Amino acid sequence: MTKEAQRAELHKTIWRIANDLRGSVDGWDFKQYVLGILFYRYISENLAAYLNDHERKAGTADFDYAGLDDAAAEFGRAETVSEKGFYILPSELFVNVRRRARNDENLNETLERVFHNIEGSAVGSDSEYDLKGLFDDLDVNSSKLGPTVAKRNEKLVKLLDAIGELGLGDFADNTIDAFGDAYEYLMTMYASGAGKSGGEFFTPQEVSELLARMTVVGKTSVNKVYDPACGSGSLLLKFAKVLGKDNVRQGFFGQEINLTTYNLCRINMFLHDINFEKFDVAHGDTLTDPAHWDDEPFEAIVSNPPYSTKWEGDANPLLINDPRYAPAGVLAPKSRADLAFTMHMLSWLAVNGTAAIVEYPGVLYRSGAEQKIRKYLIDNNYVDTVIQLPPDLFFGTTIDTCVIVLKKSKADNKTLFIDASAQFVRGGNKNKLTAENQQAVLDAFIQRSDVDHFARLVDNSEIAENEYNLSVSSYVEEEDTRVAVDIVELNAEIARIVDRQQELRTAIDEIVADLEGSDR
Repeated sequence: MTKEAQRAELHKTIWRIANDLRGSVDGWDFKQYVLGILFYRYISENLAAYLNDHERKAGTADFDYAGLDDAAAEFGRAETVSEKGFYILPSELFVNVRRRARNDENLNETLERVFHNIEGSAVGSDSEYDLKGLFDDLDVNSSKLGPTVAKRNEKLVKLLDAIGELGLGDFADNTIDAFGDAYEYLMTMYASGAGKSGGEFFTPQEVSELLARMTVVGKTSVNKVYDPACGSGSLLLKFAKVLGKDNVRQGFFGQEINLTTYNLCRINMFLHDINFEKFDVAHGDTLTDPAHWDDEPFEAIVSNPPYSTKWEGDANPLLINDPRYAPAGVLAPKSRADLAFTMHMLSWLAVNGTAAIVEYPGVLYRSGAEQKIRKYLIDNNYVDTVIQLPPDLFFGTTIDTCVIVLKKSKADNKTLFIDASAQFVRGGNKNKLTAENQQAVLDAFIQRSDVDHFARLVDNSEIAENEYNLSVSSYVEEEDTRVAVDIVELNAEIARIVDRQQELRTAIDEIVADLEGSDR
């Protein structure tokens, strides 16, 4: 069986398990349990593999951490926490809890204690805030799992068994890809089923990949990557695949306002083997309380911030003097924070960096404060490229979004416009960017030259004359797919049809007359 076939089979199994187990629980709510238990299995196997490898290299060939006594295991706690960021006693590893689960009448209490102990193992260490609250959304005592403790434990046993039986391979043999892939697949399925609420926390993988590739053109490494509205972290983690996680030298940074999604993001980092010292994800409102003042500037910034969300704007008199927003001389409207996110990212972008931001199309042409912000961006030559994406790419919306690419160091005083609205294939109930679609956009982005009906490089002076309208359709002419018609030939053909029609009518009249004559 090919790798892709194995992956497809794994995906099918995962989704069947997720649906079979949830019963009457809404899929969007049940995701916490499936993803949480998957994470529990991952960190258990991750830790055991790490300690087994460490001890076997030290000469204990048959060392098995899972079989060790808890008291004996305490010896390595401090060193392991400093290296891995957490600690799990052998008796509390996934494999051992699962083995005892069917006969554990207090399984819910056991799991609650285990999760508390895992988070507690990091208290006082550098990883404390990376682990804190990770299991908060995995409520093993929730009535959603069943009306009684016995019913809830029955569901938890099935969940542990189902996740434990997933064919994710030997941890030491490329399991990282299997766990990460399983997580991404579940996120995609849950986002697809959840509609708008799913779209708020997850950017489709092919869009994430395009944005990441655009921001690292010509580079083999970057200092650090950043997403101010990071959701579940899918955009940030694309850099680990595009560049390799070690080529993001100082790590992955993000902020997320939704607590549940913030937890999902941190779990996602661990599941992709991004160790605690290589990521810094904060909880809070980036626009009014940004968490990474001491970490900027960032060489690569990618984001799909919430569309037309409300914010304080000029209701907060302090914001107009905020160094992120002040240069434009105006704040984004209180009812539409899109360009507030854009100004924030521009402010924290490194001089040699690139930011790729998914935007609601209205920001390209609306008047008022947004027009003044666009004027600032164009007059200062910060807009590198504007890309019109196809419609119906994102979960929860069918609109045809766009991408604005920002740079602080450009070789020209022009803006590239790319019309990628036709670059998609239909897959299921959404449109998708294929590898070929992505490459077509990336090639145009790199070449930065005119391509009929697809790309056009425009002087910023022309944009100014057009009142700083950045709509791609204003600069890239749509291809005329109508068929040319020869009017003279068409009229002649119509005349022939009319003549033929008259001949047929005359023939029919003669036939009818003959039939009537024979009846007399």
